[in-house]
Amino acid sequence: MTLPLYDYSPLPTRPRLTWPDGKRVAFYVGLNIEHFLLGKPSTSIWPLDLDPDPLNHGWREYGARVGIWRIIDILDRYGIRASALLNSDVAQHNPQIVKAGVERGWAWLAHGRTNSILHTGYEPDEERRVLTEITDTIEAATGQRPRGWMGPGLTETHNTPQLLSELGYQYLLDWTNDDQPYRLTIPGMFSVPYTLELNDLGLFQRGLSGPDFLQMVKDQYDVLRDDLAGTGRVMALALHPFVIGQPFRAKYLNLALEYVASQSDVWLTTSDDIAAHFATV
Repeated sequence: MTLPLYDYSPLPTRPRLTWPDGKRVAFYVGLNIEHFLLGKPSTSIWPLDLDPDPLNHGWREYGARVGIWRIIDILDRYGIRASALLNSDVAQHNPQIVKAGVERGWAWLAHGRTNSILHTGYEPDEERRVLTEITDTIEAATGQRPRGWMGPGLTETHNTPQLLSELGYQYLLDWTNDDQPYRLTIPGMFSVPYTLELNDLGLFQRGLSGPDFLQMVKDQYDVLRDDLAGTGRVMALALHPFVIGQPFRAKYLNLALEYVASQSDVWLTTSDDIAAHFATV
């Protein structure tokens, strides 16, 4: 029988959570930096079975060639360090991106090998080997051993959290069920909020516009700041360079981050620092 990963904890019954300097909202950018296999079905703009697939593969690859650099410029403008959700295969195929992030002091989270393969179906020994390889590859490329995990497509096995703990990880992003971090039943492991809602991939594929995105970011921040005032919240913004990195959308990312960064009660941080702070409370 698989033990539950976490217990139910109603938000109003929890102790007051405080952030550094009395800030109300801990804000981080979850920047998905991914590698996709040519000819392997994955995130697509058109659901076609093509091999080779220049239509969908080219759309995705725009992020690594162009979109990521536009996003980097915007993040630099507001002094925001990304929480980089890194496929380990990026270290081989796009080392220039890793170098740029290292120079900026980004936090590095493991995001599987490639987003063309979900992290499912592993037997424990095989999964331990795969997770070790992913972790070692990211550490070698970035000089930083990852402390956080988000599976490709937010996927895990029942053994993933325990195996990650044994490898020195501290937190998961896969369980998007809260506005605050919380402790898992595995000692020393936490869940840190991520988002499937304020996520450019889902929003724009549903037909929302740049102005819609901007208003949603503003509304998310305002409500988290004011909702149950007095206890800290986390606001994650999930970005994919091949989506938000398009010029007509990047304009609104710039405006959204301008708004958030201008708030007096925001802690501009990383998921690593959120987990580290929560571990002390």
